[in-house]
Amino acid sequence: MSEKEKPKTRHSISELFIRRPITTILVMVGIVLFGLIGYRSLPVSDLPTVDYPTISVNASLPGANPETMAASMATPLERQFSGIAGIDSINSTNSQGSTSVTLQFNLSRNIDAAAQDVQTAISAALPQLPPGMPTPPGLRKVNPADSPILFLSLNSDVLPLPQVDEYAETLIAQRISMVEGVSQVQVYGAMKYAVRAQLDPNALADRGIGVDDVDAAVRNANPNTPLGTLYGQYSNLTLQTNAELRTAPDFAPLIVAYRNGAPIRLDQVANVIDSVENNRVASWFNGRRSVTMAIQRQPGTNTVAVVDSIRALMPQFRKQLPASVNLDVLNDRSISIRNSVNDVQFALLLAMALVVMVIFLFLRNVRATVIPTLALPTSIVGTFAAMYVLHFSLDNLSLMALTLSVGFVVDDAVVMLENIVRRIELGENVMEAALHGSREIGFTIVTMTVSLVAVFIPVLFMGGILGRLFREFAITISVAILVSGVVSLTLTPMLASRLLKASAIRASALHEESGKSTHRGWWAFTEGIYNRVIRAYEWSLQEVLAHSFVVIMISLVLVGVTVYLFTIVPKGFIPSGDSGLILGSTEAAQGISLDDMIRHQTAIAEIIQKDPNVQSFASTVGAGGRNSGGNSGTIFIGLKPLNQRKSADEVVEELRPRLSHEPGLRVFLQNPPSLSIGGMSSRSVYQVTLQASNTSDLYANVGVLEKKMRELPTIQDVSSNLQINTPQINVDVDRERAAAVGVTLTQVETALGDAFGSRQISTIYTPTNEYQVILEVKPEFQQDPTALGRLYIHSSSGKLVPLSAVAKFSRSVGPQLVNHLGELPSTTISFNTRPGISLSQATQQITALAKQALPATITTTFQGSAQV
Repeated sequence: MSEKEKPKTRHSISELFIRRPITTILVMVGIVLFGLIGYRSLPVSDLPTVDYPTISVNASLPGANPETMAASMATPLERQFSGIAGIDSINSTNSQGSTSVTLQFNLSRNIDAAAQDVQTAISAALPQLPPGMPTPPGLRKVNPADSPILFLSLNSDVLPLPQVDEYAETLIAQRISMVEGVSQVQVYGAMKYAVRAQLDPNALADRGIGVDDVDAAVRNANPNTPLGTLYGQYSNLTLQTNAELRTAPDFAPLIVAYRNGAPIRLDQVANVIDSVENNRVASWFNGRRSVTMAIQRQPGTNTVAVVDSIRALMPQFRKQLPASVNLDVLNDRSISIRNSVNDVQFALLLAMALVVMVIFLFLRNVRATVIPTLALPTSIVGTFAAMYVLHFSLDNLSLMALTLSVGFVVDDAVVMLENIVRRIELGENVMEAALHGSREIGFTIVTMTVSLVAVFIPVLFMGGILGRLFREFAITISVAILVSGVVSLTLTPMLASRLLKASAIRASALHEESGKSTHRGWWAFTEGIYNRVIRAYEWSLQEVLAHSFVVIMISLVLVGVTVYLFTIVPKGFIPSGDSGLILGSTEAAQGISLDDMIRHQTAIAEIIQKDPNVQSFASTVGAGGRNSGGNSGTIFIGLKPLNQRKSADEVVEELRPRLSHEPGLRVFLQNPPSLSIGGMSSRSVYQVTLQASNTSDLYANVGVLEKKMRELPTIQDVSSNLQINTPQINVDVDRERAAAVGVTLTQVETALGDAFGSRQISTIYTPTNEYQVILEVKPEFQQDPTALGRLYIHSSSGKLVPLSAVAKFSRSVGPQLVNHLGELPSTTISFNTRPGISLSQATQQITALAKQALPATITTTFQGSAQV
C-alpha cells in the first residue's frame, strides 16, 4: 500500500492533553486558582438578587387629616408617577399629616435611573402640592415591606432620652446612612429635642392676644438670615447678631405684644419647656426605655456585605459614646444567612465525600478512584470563577445547584475512565488505551454534557420573579456540567495514562472472568455483595421482559397518578425560613390615649420576655410610622441561637394564644419571609387588596369580606387596614358670619393648626443638627373640646373674635388611614395561613369567597407573595 493510500489517523481533543501532561496540569491549576479567587470574592446571600426596584416617596403636612393628605398630596404625586416607564404598581398610605407613596418597578428597570425619573415627577408635581409643606417630598430607594437587616438599640440609665436620641440620630444613624447599600435608618421612639410653647387660651383671651400674634412674635424673634460683610481697607468683617435662640429659657422672655404700654412675654401666656419633637411615641428594649434603630438596605444590595460594613463601625461608635450609654444589637439578619449558607456548604462537601466513597467501593482501586476524585473538585471550584464573572453569589440556590451537579460532574469522568480501563483489559498498554479510549468516548461525553445542559435551558427563559430567582440556579449547574465535560476530556484521560497500571487491571479482570479471586477479607465480602446484586438485577430484568404488557400498564398508571398528585399537591412560593426574628404589630381601639396604649404594650411585653426562646425584645407605640396611628404599636422579637430554641414558626404559634388574652388589644405576629415581594407592609405575611372608585361601596363591603375570611379554617390573623371610626370634631365655619366680622377661613385653619397641630413655627440651628420650635395649647386644653371656642382670631378691623362666634363644633368619626392602589381608593386585608395549609389553598378559598360576597364594582387582587 502506497503512502497516499494509508488511512489517516483521527485525532481527538483529548490527545493533545494526554501527550502534554505539564500543559494539562497547568491549565487545571489555572482553573482551580481562578476558581479559588472567585470563591473568596463571591458575596454571601440567602437567595439570588431578585429584589424589585422599589422607591418610597414621603411627604408631610402637619395638622392635615388623612383625607386631605390623600386628595392634596397623594393624588397629584400619583398622577405624575403614573407616566414613568416600567412601573408595576403604585400604592400610597395617607395618615394624619403624612403621605407615603411606594413605587414598584419591573425587574428590568435600573433603580438609579428610576430614581431620577421619580425626582423629575416630584418636581413636576410641586406646583400642585399644598404650599404649607415644611419640606418638599423626598424619595428613598427602599422597599417598606422588606424586613430590616439590622436592629440597634441605644439606652442609658443615667442620661435623659433626648440626649440619647441625639447620639442615635447625629452620631450613629447619620454615619450608617452613608454606608454603601444602606437605604434608610428608621428611628423608633425618637426623642429628638425641641422647644414647645404651650399656650393658655384663657391667658391669651384675658390679654386680648391672638394665637397668630404669638406665632408671628416667635418667628420674628428667631431669624436665621445672612447679614452681609463689611469690606475694609485691610480686612473684611462678617456681620453677626445675637438673634438666634436655642433653649426654652431663651424663648421664655420674648415679648409677644404690648398691652397698656406693658410688655406681655411668652412665658406669661404659655409654658415654654425643653421637650421633644414627637411626644406621642415611646420605645423599649428589654423593658427599658430606649431609642431603637431599624436599618434597611437598598433593593439589590447584599445583606451580608452591608451588615459587615456596619459592624465594622461599631467599635468606633462605642468609643465615641459615653460609658453610660449602651449600644445593643437586637437582631442581625446576616447571622441566619451565614448559618444557612454554611449548612448548604456542608451538604456540598458531604455529597462530594459520599460520591468519592461510592466510587471507591465499586472500583476498589485507589489509583482509579483518584482520577474522578480529582476531576470532581476541579469542576466545582472552576465553576466559582464563572460565578464571579457573572456576578452571582454564594447563596442557597447556587450552592444547591453545585450540590446537585456533583452526580452529573462525576459521571463524565467515570464514563471516560471505564472506557480506558476496557481498552486496557483488551490488551492495549495504558497510553494506547488512553488515546483510543478517549477518542472513542469523546463524542459521547460531549453529547452527554450538551444534553444535560439542554435540560436547564427552559429555566433561563422563565419570566418574572421565579425566572430571576432560578436563573442563577440553572446557569450555575450548567456551568458546572460544562466544566466537568472539559475536565473529563482533558484531565481524566491524562491522569489515566499516568496513574493506571495495566498489569493490575488485567489481573483483576482475569480473576473476575474465571470466577476465582485471590483477594480475601473486605474485598471478598464486597465482591459477594456485588455478585448478588447483579444476579438480582438479571432476575428482575428477565421478569420485566417476560411480562412487558403488565410493566407498560403499571408505568402508565404511575404517570397518571403522578399527574393527579401534581394537580392536588399544595402549592406555595418559598418555604418559611428562620432568620431569628419575629415581627409583630398591635392594634387597640381607634382614638385610644397614649397612656392606655403604653399600658397594653407593657402587658404583652412582660409575656413575651418570659418566653424561654426569646433573647431580646423591643417594642414601640404611638403615631409616626407608615401604616400606623396612635392606636398601633410594633414588636421586634430577637430569638436565641437556633440550637437553643424552637423554630420561629413554633414560637409564633406558642405566643399567639398567650398574647390574645390582653383585653382591648389585638396582637399580630409573623415570621418574616426570606424574600419580600411587593411594596406593601401589613400586619401579616399575605395580603388581598380591594379597589373601587366609590369609597362608600368600598368601605361598606370590606367588613363583609373580612368577617367571612375570619370564618375560613385555612387562615388566621385576618385584619384590614380600614380604620374609619376614629373620633373627630368637625369645625363648621359659618362663612357669611365670618365674612361679616372680617375673619377668613384661612385664619381659622391657621389658628387651629397653631393650637392643636403641633406646628413648627421656628427652627433652632446648631453645628451638628437642627431642632424645631413647636406651638400648641397646654395639654389640658388638648383634651378639652370646649377649648376650641376659646381661641381668638384677629379680624380685619384688628379686633379679637372668638372662634365660637363664627363656627360650630360637633363630634363625628372619620378615617385614620386613607389608602390608594393604582390611583384608586383601596383597602387591604392581610392574613396568615394556618400550620399545614399551603398558600394556594388559602387563595383559592378567598377568591371564591370574594366572588360570592362582593359586588362587581369592587375588584380584588392579591399582593406580595400571595400574587406569585
